[in-house]
Amino acid sequence: MKHSRTRLVTIAKRLGIFAAVTAVALSLVQCDATPSDKDHKPSRADRSPSGPSPDGSPGGGPERLITDYTSGFDKDSGYRHPTREDRRTMAAGIALLLDHRRTEAERRLTDVDFAVRTVTDPVGGRRFAEVADRSEGGAAPRGWGRVYIDLDSPVRWSVQVPHPVADRYTERLGAQLLSHAEGGVLVVAGAHRKAGRGDEADVAHRRDSVFHAICAELVRRGLPGVQLHGMDDASAPKHDVVASTGRGRDAIAEGRDLADALRERGYDVCRAWARSCPLAGRSNVQGRTAAARDVPFLHVEFDARIREDRDRSREVVEALADVTRTWRRPD
Repeated sequence: MKHSRTRLVTIAKRLGIFAAVTAVALSLVQCDATPSDKDHKPSRADRSPSGPSPDGSPGGGPERLITDYTSGFDKDSGYRHPTREDRRTMAAGIALLLDHRRTEAERRLTDVDFAVRTVTDPVGGRRFAEVADRSEGGAAPRGWGRVYIDLDSPVRWSVQVPHPVADRYTERLGAQLLSHAEGGVLVVAGAHRKAGRGDEADVAHRRDSVFHAICAELVRRGLPGVQLHGMDDASAPKHDVVASTGRGRDAIAEGRDLADALRERGYDVCRAWARSCPLAGRSNVQGRTAAARDVPFLHVEFDARIREDRDRSREVVEALADVTRTWRRPD
């Protein structure tokens, strides 16, 4: 009897040890299955457009949406050359939106897998139509860009960002200008300028891009445009800004106003219509298209000091906004 009791105690101890080991093993498996906050990299779906941005700017507005969109751009992020029909379809869809024919626009843009939605700036409450690629979160993004259109004011002008990320923070300046001044259309390229083969993603110098097709449609409607670029310190060491009217001369008055406003704020501006300046944008194809139709166009290069500092970028956005207010709605 004593021997039986001893044997039962031994078996019970062994079972207890086995249970404890099993519990520890399960605990380790569960820990391995859940990544830590430090290691977890949120996917595009994890990021909520209504939350605050990493730099503390208000969430949900054009700036947050654009910087979130461009955050993954790099030289290897991919680019697919659009066909002529792709470009025509995109331009036609944007045209329908500008004509307030949203249902038709959505139907047309569906042909190239783009979608339209309304987004609201949480600060001022202004509404914008966002035209975005449904496939941009895939493994091989096409890189055709996005468009934002003011829905609460008659559209009068455009701001263009052909080199997001490559010209660092120009995408942020473009979004800030759209939010700061009424009646704008923001066109943002969908890839780093060195993505794809050769220079095919450098949309400022290519006519066969979705970006150019949309900007050409805006020019066809007579909408003035300002295109934002970033330069390094070595490109124009004596200047903070290079302002140009590109190939044409239709925006000289606006260029002077911008240069004067920036000078009053303490910036040295090279005025390309009055003297020889580097990076004057003479070969820029959007500028050439505007010049051919006598539509005002400004090509503006900002140094890194302006683009990287929020106070300075706010000053140049205010100066740009003043210029856009002089552009009336085309008849």
